[in-house]
Amino acid sequence: MRNKILWSDETKIELFGLNAKHHVWKTPGTIPTVKHGGGSIMLWECFSAAGTGRLVRIKAKMYGAKYREILNETLFQNTQDLRLGQRFTFQQDNEPKHTAKTTQDWLRDKSLNVLEWPRQSSDLNSIERLWRDLK
Repeated sequence: MRNKILWSDETKIELFGLNAKHHVWKTPGTIPTVKHGGGSIMLWECFSAAGTGRLVRIKAKMYGAKYREILNETLFQNTQDLRLGQRFTFQQDNEPKHTAKTTQDWLRDKSLNVLEWPRQSSDLNSIERLWRDLK
């Protein structure tokens, strides 16, 4: 069964911030500075035992409509690329955009089998390890 699960999640990666690591050579006495906040990027990704799906850059605020747009445009292409077939299980956490009635209706309309996920347990999601390595 585990080979047929498509794990998914989104994350924010900050250029300069808590999740940024920098290794630089600098002249003694210089003070590094960052102007205008440094920036960040939002990403959505999925993976299965067969590999990773297509990384999606999220350019707007991630609300339910944007989440469903990403699923609509990429989910089935990813399952095809990863050769999961029609009978796979989709995993998402319990963020409001995932549990919204419109998102639940979309998932039901597509006849997707969604893995039940315990509340406030995002650290159990296997994709969190990928995000940590990427960051």
